[in-house]
Amino acid sequence: MATTTVNFPGRKRETVDKAVIRFCGDSGDGMQITGSQFTNTVALYGNDLATLPDFPAEIRAPAGTLPGVSGFQVHFSSNDVFTAGDTVDALVAMNPAALKMNLPDLKPNGILIVNLNDFGEVDLRKAQVAVNPLEDHSLDGYRLFPVELTRLTRAALKDLGLDNKSVDRCKNFFALGMCYWLYNRSMETSLHWIETKFKNKPQLVQANRMAMQAGYSYCEATEAFQISYEIPPAKLAPGVYRNISGNTALAMGFVAASQKAGLPLFLGSYPITPASDILHELSAYKDFGVITFQAEDEIAAVTSAIGAAYAGAIGITTTSGPGMALKTEAMGLAVAVELPLVICDIQRGGPSTGLPTKTEQADLLQALYGRNSEAPIPVLAPSTPGDCFWIAMEATRIAIKYMVPVIILSDGYLANGAEPWKIPDISELPEIPVHFETNPENFQPYRRDPQTLARPWAVPGTPGLEHRIGGLEKQDVTGNVNYEPLNHERMVRLRAEKVAGIAQDIPDVVPVGADSGDLVIVSWGSTSGPITAALKSEKFNGRRIGHIHLRHLNPLPKNLGDVLMRYDKVLVPEMNMGQLVMVLRAKYLVDAEGFNKIQGKPFKTSEIERKIEQVLARA
Repeated sequence: MATTTVNFPGRKRETVDKAVIRFCGDSGDGMQITGSQFTNTVALYGNDLATLPDFPAEIRAPAGTLPGVSGFQVHFSSNDVFTAGDTVDALVAMNPAALKMNLPDLKPNGILIVNLNDFGEVDLRKAQVAVNPLEDHSLDGYRLFPVELTRLTRAALKDLGLDNKSVDRCKNFFALGMCYWLYNRSMETSLHWIETKFKNKPQLVQANRMAMQAGYSYCEATEAFQISYEIPPAKLAPGVYRNISGNTALAMGFVAASQKAGLPLFLGSYPITPASDILHELSAYKDFGVITFQAEDEIAAVTSAIGAAYAGAIGITTTSGPGMALKTEAMGLAVAVELPLVICDIQRGGPSTGLPTKTEQADLLQALYGRNSEAPIPVLAPSTPGDCFWIAMEATRIAIKYMVPVIILSDGYLANGAEPWKIPDISELPEIPVHFETNPENFQPYRRDPQTLARPWAVPGTPGLEHRIGGLEKQDVTGNVNYEPLNHERMVRLRAEKVAGIAQDIPDVVPVGADSGDLVIVSWGSTSGPITAALKSEKFNGRRIGHIHLRHLNPLPKNLGDVLMRYDKVLVPEMNMGQLVMVLRAKYLVDAEGFNKIQGKPFKTSEIERKIEQVLARA
């Protein structure tokens, strides 16, 4: 159907270049579905976008309470989008708890749609609100639209014969229909999704469709909204795009790596937030030679992946920070036996269980040093949800070429966030050469390639290639168990030299912006987006500022130290207490300054801008 079929006198359509909308409510209100549907629609329209799903940490928090609030934020634009947005233009709040938790992010004069039916005395008490905000003038600074979402949804679906609980679950689609009218978007994509999702339940197909159409019609029929908004499509590079999250991109990257290498892919994993989606995603790729194993614990997960690598497969394991702690001994085993393994750590707030649904970057030192003895492992980090695809391929390439375990550090923001991703042509995918040793003549399991120091990959069962593996120290070349002091030192140094040598195989850093000058900002992981957005601000015109984003964290690019010395100041924003800045200070003796946020939320562009201004003012 058309997105705007009725033009009432006095109403107008305003063209803007961007908008940020957030849906929030109880965890049972379907906010993630609502946000995902809106995201898919604007993506298909051609807008650039970024999303920030916000899940409650408690699985079954009491309905209507603050811990049970779920949210989904979408920033969509006709220009390049680098973050999910600092402040919100339109907020849809299903109850007082959602309003209380999210109102601080709504910009002055922003659009505020609330479900009037869920602002009763009991609802206010659950949200620990003493006075109804709809009555005390505390919302006068916003464009408030109290809508009886529950009552109107029930009225629209009264003839379907559904119980009230089933009907009330459809009110999120009533709100979605309103937002489609508000931003001049077609409902066709969501209508198709409803028909597919509930194809075996015709009543639910009809109910959700009617609720969404009722929300759209409500905006057409009432005079509540005087303005609707149009955000033109973005000028994206030609190609075929899809909306993709970081976890989905990691899964697809591993499948692509498996196909390019011509090897089966094995995932050994124990479910843990926010990494579980990778297991779910890869389980659908059995036709591509993918084997997924849901292990009984984290230790079984990683050791099964090591076993798969020994057998000649690409072995991967996925987890978050607490799981990394449990995998530590087995990761040391992978270092000792020198087998290709990829460990994905989707970081979350900690320590311990911490903030399981919130984001953080505090596992860097754990990834670099969190093992007993000298056990160096290459560490990589993606910068965007789409970049997770390429990081998966790069990690696999390094693991196979150098016969070494590799750690990928993603985070909850990248894992659950989404963006339009240009599907690459097969010709754009890097080659991943694989060589299995087959010649038994003079075979030695630890004879190394002179260029990479990688030992041969000998698949068990190959005649004449029988050899030992295990955690006991190996004799150089022969691989026999050996306790000699000098041999141990040689093996430790060889393993470290192999990892350090990967620096010759990764690109040099090239700063974006000024290649020398007042300030260089060094980022890793998901901090890239807000820094990029901040540096595009016109307020820094005329200042010599560079930006270095690191995808390889161990080893660091070989020219990094020289580049850092070209700038007067070094600033390192991180979602931790200052882990990369500690490494840079120790390795390069630079007076790097940390900018640290540990709130379970990503950096805002405005926060980066203010910090840059402070550093430049001091300089």
